Amino acid sequence: MAAIVEGIGLTKRFGTGDATVVAVDAVDIRIEESELVMLMGDSGCGKTTLISLLGCILTPDDGELRIDDERIDLANEDLSVIRREKIGFVFQLFHLLPYLTALENVMVAMDIASTKTNAAESRAMELLMQVGLSDRLHHRPAQLSGGEKQRVSFARALANRPKIIFADEPTANLDSRQSNNLMNLIQELRQEHQTTIAIVTHHEGLKENADRVIQMKDGRIVTA
Repeated sequence: MAAIVEGIGLTKRFGTGDATVVAVDAVDIRIEESELVMLMGDSGCGKTTLISLLGCILTPDDGELRIDDERIDLANEDLSVIRREKIGFVFQLFHLLPYLTALENVMVAMDIASTKTNAAESRAMELLMQVGLSDRLHHRPAQLSGGEKQRVSFARALANRPKIIFADEPTANLDSRQSNNLMNLIQELRQEHQTTIAIVTHHEGLKENADRVIQMKDGRIVTA
């Protein structure tokens, strides 16, 4: 099966001198097409830093990154274009714009990609209906529950038809019922959109949903 994202020898350091922390330490990782992968490990083990490297939010100090079978020239390519065209993100704290409605929050991702307004609105409505929010299109984030905000976040992440979605602790602010509902939704969205999904989580109960669990410790992958 083809690799959607592959990191070879990825290393990320923070700080200088004696205060240097190696957050990700020479990691080799491969995530394949249509996989649902979970990255697990103790707080501070490097999970979020690793997906930030794979998702072109951070640049590695060492190593090579390939996305959709193409080597990324990390020094010279416009990484914002790669993020816009190939990658979706779902953040633990949602990062929805508070003054925009659910519909507008999904549309804004397509506005950045220069999608025409009518096409953006049509796709945003379609995605919000798929995540069960057809009656919340014109609600602002303050009017939505935590589970509803997370559903808007997934709709937004899917807006530009990414090759892979990275989700950082998507169930951290949800109760057990909402967490189970969200995982059912993630499975449905993966099948519907044929999208690869990588989830950072501490929630041991979610492991059964994964095709593969990648365990990290001290900046390294210990089981994959």
